[in-house]
Amino acid sequence: MQLVPVSLTYFLEVARTGSVSEAALTLNVAPSAISRQITKLEAGLGVPLFVRHPRGMTVTDAGSRLLAHARRSEAESAALLDELRTGRGADVRSVTVACSEGFARRVVPAAMAAFRGEHPDVTFRLDIVPRQEATRRVAEGIADVAATYAMGPQHDVRVECAVVIPVAAIVPLGHALAGRERITLEELCAYPLALGSSGTSQRELFDIGVQLEGLTARPALVCDALAPQYEFVRSGGGIALVGDLGDLDEGASTDGVAYVRVDHPVFRQREAQIQTMLGRRLPWAATQFTELLVSMLPGRSSQLSGGARPRSDPGRSPRPAGR
Repeated sequence: MQLVPVSLTYFLEVARTGSVSEAALTLNVAPSAISRQITKLEAGLGVPLFVRHPRGMTVTDAGSRLLAHARRSEAESAALLDELRTGRGADVRSVTVACSEGFARRVVPAAMAAFRGEHPDVTFRLDIVPRQEATRRVAEGIADVAATYAMGPQHDVRVECAVVIPVAAIVPLGHALAGRERITLEELCAYPLALGSSGTSQRELFDIGVQLEGLTARPALVCDALAPQYEFVRSGGGIALVGDLGDLDEGASTDGVAYVRVDHPVFRQREAQIQTMLGRRLPWAATQFTELLVSMLPGRSSQLSGGARPRSDPGRSPRPAGR
């Protein structure tokens, strides 16, 4: 059973897949039925919702606004149905979090543990996904909150908090750079490096910085997962990079490595963000957890230096941000 009108359900699936035929396969209905509903919806609203291309469809500006509304309606309807079916109503206390891997190492699990210390009846689901996927899941109501990195404006989500996170080099204990407060990109490039793939924001910014400085960097290891990079460093294979989500404060005792800040302005183009769905009223547990997560984000108290900002107005696009 669904509470969202059929026309909006069909509209949502065409917007997601970019194709009437793909949407028909997913929904197990005839393509003609979807086409009729979309045409009827456009006629009723008096505006086109899609731009038709030879190989697919993309939403118009009006379609984008309706898409945001439809996503909110879908998410809230699903939550209501779950409450009605389980009979637990307001007692349902579960929170789904999507985050990129860097946040999953310490910040998000620590926030979950602290929250359950006060509210042991609340349960969590944690999905570790690429940064863009975390944002998509919140925008589509799959997750309640996302903790991720971003570069550039975020139009499809509400940015509860955004903080510029410094980048640190991970070096083996006893390394020549261990104990240094800061190092330059030039010093970093003198050693074998373990880096993420070119699709990650950190690697993108690293490559820009290297190009600006006229440096040459040849990664010894390319890997998007953090665990292999840490073991590579601990085993003496080279140096890796990580966003400093509290790692420098933790010190070497927990990870068996040392952290050294990398000093270059290029890395300031990326922000760590806590994101929720635009216009959605989150359940109590998700709202309270989001506030706790914001408070635990490193650098959250540094507003005077411009390092953080509070949640943005739902009616406005956030400022440019950054894995």
